[in-house]
Amino acid sequence: MDQCILCSPEADEQQKIIFENNSCYFVQKDQRILKGSGLIVPKSHKTTVFDLSKEEWMDTQEMIQQVKEWLDDTLQPDGYNIGYNCYETGGQHIFHAHMHIIPRFQDEPHAGKGIRHWLKQEENKRHI
Repeated sequence: MDQCILCSPEADEQQKIIFENNSCYFVQKDQRILKGSGLIVPKSHKTTVFDLSKEEWMDTQEMIQQVKEWLDDTLQPDGYNIGYNCYETGGQHIFHAHMHIIPRFQDEPHAGKGIRHWLKQEENKRHI
């Protein structure tokens, strides 16, 4: 996995490890639009969330709580979007499992629109 950018997060100078536990870490890059957003990534290369071990699931859950507490203290968001994209059709572009954590704010143009908003639009209807 020499080419995987999430296997060696320290190799990306723009990426900073904020928190780390036994099996995962939370990383951020400076975000111009999605302030405070970041990724929870298993240290072991796993292609999708479906491949995580029980330990990785437990550590991810602990990390979610730690990240939320930190973001609540530092940014005071009004909500969150949290999720995984799996496989190419599901929007996955980096094939190392990673959970997106995106703090949301009332003054955003898309406030109140969740993950499903774009998926349930008429233009996304399958024609079978």
